[in-house]
Amino acid sequence: MQNNPMRAGLERGEPQIGTWLTMVRNPAILSLMKAAGLDFARVDMEHTALTMETIGDMAVLARALDFPIAVRPPKANREWITRLLDVGVMNLHCPQVENADHAREIVAASRYAPMGLRGNGGLSASTDFNGTLPAGERRAHANRQVFVTVMFETGKAFDDLEEIAAMPGIDALTIGPADLAQDLGVFGSPDQARVLDEKRDLVLAACKRHGKVCAMLVNSFEQMQQWKNAGALLLAYSSDADILFSGYAAAMKRIKG
Repeated sequence: MQNNPMRAGLERGEPQIGTWLTMVRNPAILSLMKAAGLDFARVDMEHTALTMETIGDMAVLARALDFPIAVRPPKANREWITRLLDVGVMNLHCPQVENADHAREIVAASRYAPMGLRGNGGLSASTDFNGTLPAGERRAHANRQVFVTVMFETGKAFDDLEEIAAMPGIDALTIGPADLAQDLGVFGSPDQARVLDEKRDLVLAACKRHGKVCAMLVNSFEQMQQWKNAGALLLAYSSDADILFSGYAAAMKRIKG
């Protein structure tokens, strides 16, 4: 059974640089991203039309390419987590984690006993259809390879920051900047950048205290350097939609004048 290259890179202390995948449905985009030098793709189901069938195709190709995808489900609950893991996804990016109880539910859904109560689906893409290993070994291997990132997207969620950061089975922490800014009442205001950086600093410090990975969403080279230098290892730069738009817009400006 395969290992998770994202987890392996992070455990070696190597920054993992990826991008959001929000609109391109052809799984071949993963080959392009790997060839371009990216380390992973973060696939968004929360705010897109991407379906389970598309995710399943991407997950199989990602495993074949040794180019990991991390998927943000519409909701971080047992139903979505079970389906995503069973189709071969190894990395979960869990939105709207409001408290420690929710984080514990995520851990329970994503790990087999004794770590959790993940449902047993038998041979599937998640096991590489390996029927030669005993079930116990397959389950233990899966527990080691799954990587869970939780998103803090409201001010209230920070009440449980320390407990969640210390929780076994939670591997990385981050913020959802737009939703968090909205909840804090600073979205679009002159204070937005400062307030969000203060929350990012809190997450980064908690990760360092508890030996967890800090993940960051960045939109510029300067932001990338800022948080990479600060110690964030899991970094998502821009998105397929933003890159395509900016590239075409720049080309049209030169062509049309």
